[in-house]
Amino acid sequence: MNEALLRSLTPSVLGILVRRGADFAAAEDAVQDALVEAVRVWPADPPRDPKGWLVTVAWRRFLDQARADAARRRREDRIDEEPEPGPTPAMDDTLQLYFLCAHPSLTPSSAVALTLRAVGGLTTRQIAQAYLVPEATMAQRISRAKRTVSGVRFDQPGDVATVLRVLYLVFNEGYSGDVDLAAEAIRLTRQLAAAIDHPEVAGLLALMLLHHARRASRTAPDGSLVPLAEQDRGRWDTESIAEGVEILQAALARDRLGEFQAQAAIAALHADAPTAEETDWVQIVEWYDELAALTDSPVVRLNRAVAVGEADGPRAGLAALAALDASSPSSSSRGHPLPRHAAVAAYLHERDGDLATAARLYVEAAQKAANLAERDYLTRQAARLNARRYH
Repeated sequence: MNEALLRSLTPSVLGILVRRGADFAAAEDAVQDALVEAVRVWPADPPRDPKGWLVTVAWRRFLDQARADAARRRREDRIDEEPEPGPTPAMDDTLQLYFLCAHPSLTPSSAVALTLRAVGGLTTRQIAQAYLVPEATMAQRISRAKRTVSGVRFDQPGDVATVLRVLYLVFNEGYSGDVDLAAEAIRLTRQLAAAIDHPEVAGLLALMLLHHARRASRTAPDGSLVPLAEQDRGRWDTESIAEGVEILQAALARDRLGEFQAQAAIAALHADAPTAEETDWVQIVEWYDELAALTDSPVVRLNRAVAVGEADGPRAGLAALAALDASSPSSSSRGHPLPRHAAVAAYLHERDGDLATAARLYVEAAQKAANLAERDYLTRQAARLNARRYH
């Protein structure tokens, strides 16, 4: 059974049903039923036209359900008779499905789940495993999301930026269960790039490829975190890097800079450096300046402080960090609310020779770490500095 083929056909089959007048939620259920039937039938009797087969079966399931549901009898009057099997329309509604699944009325978690189900073709069980929640919980989340967007017109223009944010959320989940969400996000972004000619879509695809290229070197055999400067660059995927750089260069040449292109440019500079010491930090600072102008994000300015510290020395990095603190009304004596702020401050203080302050900040950063691997790494850094101080 070619699972990849089924998943690649899912959005276009769903789009055809919605175009024919099916309610989105009912159409999505019918498509899922057709996929289950395909898994059962195709190994022994593969169809000559897989997409046409799925459309025919899904449409029959939708009609059967519509006729059986008394609450939908008014809609039955608008439903045409089942079309004869034959070639499916050439129009691909995949792009509209991306927009629908990332509708502004949905929460980020619901948009991600619905995108993986309706566009990615994943089962509810697979999505639940990937996000480490019970299948019943994920089923409820998807059901609520489908009800939310059921009244949205399928031909309404969508927001590309919202779709890209949803795809980036999927990518950053990484790997869990039997689904590689990072690889799935790359597949879905490739699919989106084929459906729409947009430099920011290309920028996100390039960014994903460049980050994914370093995946094998990010953790040690024992699962511990390996920071960028210490990674074995011989394990980086040079083909993904080359593809990412090529896609990025084509996007930048269109002179419509966006935040994902700027992030990809930073990732490309890291990927281009043969060693950590040869990283072009000056140019990276310039790209962070571009990114800060586009987003005015405190996270961007935090990362910029690291780059400034590498380009101009730790004192300059600490000055950039102080400027960020001054502009943040929510910072206090109890610590900065920005994730990784304490870790960045610790790193810059260590480079400046203030080991006591750095060790204290590493402990603080470990207490705020988002995951176990990061917490263990920061704890080891604090222990290392304390050992240097007392020996």
